Amino acid sequence: SNEDFFNELYEVCAKFDIPMEGISSENAPGQFEINLKHKDDPLIAADYAVLFKRFIKGIAKRCNKKATFMAKPFPGIAGSGMHVHMSLLDKTGHNVFNDDSDLGSGMLKHAVAGILENMIDSTLILAPHFNSYKRLRPGTHAPTNICWGYENRTAAVRIPGGNNTSKRIEHRVAGADANPYLVLSSVLASVLDGIKHKKVPPAPFFGDTYREKLKQIPQSWDQAIECFEHSKTNGNFYPEVFCKVFKDCKRQELE
Repeated sequence: SNEDFFNELYEVCAKFDIPMEGISSENAPGQFEINLKHKDDPLIAADYAVLFKRFIKGIAKRCNKKATFMAKPFPGIAGSGMHVHMSLLDKTGHNVFNDDSDLGSGMLKHAVAGILENMIDSTLILAPHFNSYKRLRPGTHAPTNICWGYENRTAAVRIPGGNNTSKRIEHRVAGADANPYLVLSSVLASVLDGIKHKKVPPAPFFGDTYREKLKQIPQSWDQAIECFEHSKTNGNFYPEVFCKVFKDCKRQELE
């Protein structure tokens, strides 16, 4: 049963100090959302995400189940994302995205602007496979437009409500099939770019973004490869050898 599976998963995560919390049933049959508590070291957070996926696959096998982290395993039902929540603390432990208002600080908006501005160039990292683009479709709880909003789950970037002290950005584009190390690198590099250059985002979007004609996330794998290859900023974000090898690898896979 699912209960046996989740009980064993809790036990294994506790044994390896993986900060798993909260399981909820999602839109598709057999689809679950599991949260990992925040870590202040992104490298460790990515380690945990990779180990966590391996544990799930191993335990599923023992329970005579199959676990998949494909972005869109079944065409007619919801796909699976890897949503990243991030806040930023200064040396005193103050969250610099919080200015005690519901809208968040100027630093938050610079960070959002950096993410949105670099999203097209980094889509290949967030959606690295052919199947990834089957998930990025209108009306499926997966973003298609490059926009942000407060408590807006149709936007690529959402600012969750709740306590202002935990003001944060939720990056909703990456699929469950993406590499956690590369996704976190992309998010952090984009945020740094926005903050460093004091970039200003467009107005936050309210309502259903699928109904609007906005700038779109690349809608196909080949388009994303082109955007990554011709990016002017990826060379500043990642080592040159990575950019070349990643692009060549993806082009070879495409062919």
